[in-house]
Amino acid sequence: MSPRHRMAIVGLGRASRLHLASLERLSHRVEIAACFSPSALRREAFAKVHSHRVADHLDDILADPKIDAVLVLTPPSTHLDLVRRCASSGKHVLLEKPVDVSLDRAKLVVGTMSDAGLRLGVVLQQRFRASVRRLRPLLAAGELGELVSASATMRWWRGPEYYAEAGRGTSARDGGGVLLTQAIHTLDLLLLLGGPIAEVTAMTGTSPHRAVDTEDMAAAAVRFRHGAVGSIDVTTAAFPGFDERIELVCDKATAVLNGPHLAVHFRDGRRIEAPEGPPPARFAAHQALIEAFLDALDVGRDPEPSGRDALAVHGLIDAMLSSARTQNVVRLA
Repeated sequence: MSPRHRMAIVGLGRASRLHLASLERLSHRVEIAACFSPSALRREAFAKVHSHRVADHLDDILADPKIDAVLVLTPPSTHLDLVRRCASSGKHVLLEKPVDVSLDRAKLVVGTMSDAGLRLGVVLQQRFRASVRRLRPLLAAGELGELVSASATMRWWRGPEYYAEAGRGTSARDGGGVLLTQAIHTLDLLLLLGGPIAEVTAMTGTSPHRAVDTEDMAAAAVRFRHGAVGSIDVTTAAFPGFDERIELVCDKATAVLNGPHLAVHFRDGRRIEAPEGPPPARFAAHQALIEAFLDALDVGRDPEPSGRDALAVHGLIDAMLSSARTQNVVRLA
């Protein structure tokens, strides 16, 4: 049996809740060794409701040789500096998406961990939904046939209270809007299931009731490397909010992911639906992702998704923003 890992959490904002619930369920495999926020107020508030050790300084965590991994849940603009410090201290990193605020900085994050010989995982937890795990082997085995067309739609709602947090939705703090902050999960699944995209033509916009300098609406036409065509339509201005949806039209079947649910309609009349049974806990996908990260540390391999895996969706987002800015078709490497 592998030894129990000791992990520290850096960042105690809204993203920490699901991670804490997941880690507490995995206490047989990982110990929450310390928790830290650069905000003294957040540290104090956290300590009032949790029994986990709260560190007063990040250096206390980095200097502890018994802590082998750090879960980084801070705003994207802080990631490169934090990852460099973790790498210098010999810590593996599980990083909340996005990797950083730009593709160039994301590449530096990935390169930093690679050069240090350390493992970097990225929190793109929708890969671990039961429905996605059911669909992936069907696609890999060719049971749906060749992909002909694909679409990804995410029509969510983020109200005024969401944007009330200082810097929320700004390029300086978050690096981008709906594409980098919310739709990155859906776009990651589109690439994971549909394959690499070769070219994209996109438009973006900001709805008039939001005082942010990033997009909250984006749409694109895409062509996959193997020839299929598709579309992307995402926003956080759709009140009251709806499940994201991915449709994969193949020559033997059509697969539809609607939120956490899967339906596969075969041309021969068969039908598959998942997940079956009671709804999973809200943090189930996070827990599965953390388990996969721990598995990777145990055997000394890159986790899924790794930092390098995440660069693919960062590249797509960068191409969409470039296409919208220049009003040109952008071809991806």
